[in-house]
Amino acid sequence: MIKKFSKCIFLAFFILFFSTPTCAESPPSKNVYKKKDDKSSLLESMPKRRLHGLLITGGCCHNYNFQTAAILEAVKKFTADDWKIIDEGGNGTKAQIPLYNNPDWAKGYDIIVHNECFADTSDPDYIQKITRVHASGTPAVVIHCAMHTYRAAEIDDWRQFLGVSSYKHENLDRYSISKVLPNHPIMIAVPDNWVVNSDELYVIEKIWPKTKVLATAINNTNSSAYPVAWISTYGKARVFGTTLGHSEDTFRDPVYLDMLARGILWAAGFIPDPREKLPK
Repeated sequence: MIKKFSKCIFLAFFILFFSTPTCAESPPSKNVYKKKDDKSSLLESMPKRRLHGLLITGGCCHNYNFQTAAILEAVKKFTADDWKIIDEGGNGTKAQIPLYNNPDWAKGYDIIVHNECFADTSDPDYIQKITRVHASGTPAVVIHCAMHTYRAAEIDDWRQFLGVSSYKHENLDRYSISKVLPNHPIMIAVPDNWVVNSDELYVIEKIWPKTKVLATAINNTNSSAYPVAWISTYGKARVFGTTLGHSEDTFRDPVYLDMLARGILWAAGFIPDPREKLPK
């Protein structure tokens, strides 16, 4: 009886020892990295606070109500947000909006989004009321016709703030987008084969020294490549810019809206940027 009992114990021990995996059996590789869902990773990395944004819009040539609604909806997918919308300049090409008369016009906001279109406004004192605030550290996103806003100005302050200089655009057309910095947090979800179906390609005549191009598109007429998305610094401020955004088709494009939302969050400092250092 004792012998039979001992055999049972030995058999149980044998099964337990050889059927239980040990650390020596399958050590996990140190190089294994489980890729998280991109949106989840982004949300986890962002500060747990509400984004306070100021969106300045209006002027010539676009459906700004539609664009504003699309921008706010895109950002809302990533973080809680709170926006003030300023649309004071009418629908012409020349305006000086009252907002900028207050030296503290940007106080309390995490990000300023410029989506206005006033090409014929040229007063240097008025323009510097805007650029001075950004140079002091208020981050910005500049969209489409912001690149032609204050185009008539003789001073370069606004253009230096934008990070590029442009005075004209190509016709409305279909454009293939080529990523220059595909791993940048703003561009990481943009597919390699992204095509915008109907937009204007802005002719970029100057890329300012502190600008890094994120993506380009080819001019269908002469095969020249022009930046369509970039990052820059102006004084102490981060700036993200894109010349895309003329048509309602573009503002319905989930790829464009995702890039735009990431650009807003990146400029505001809500997305850490370990891979790409800001230009010095």
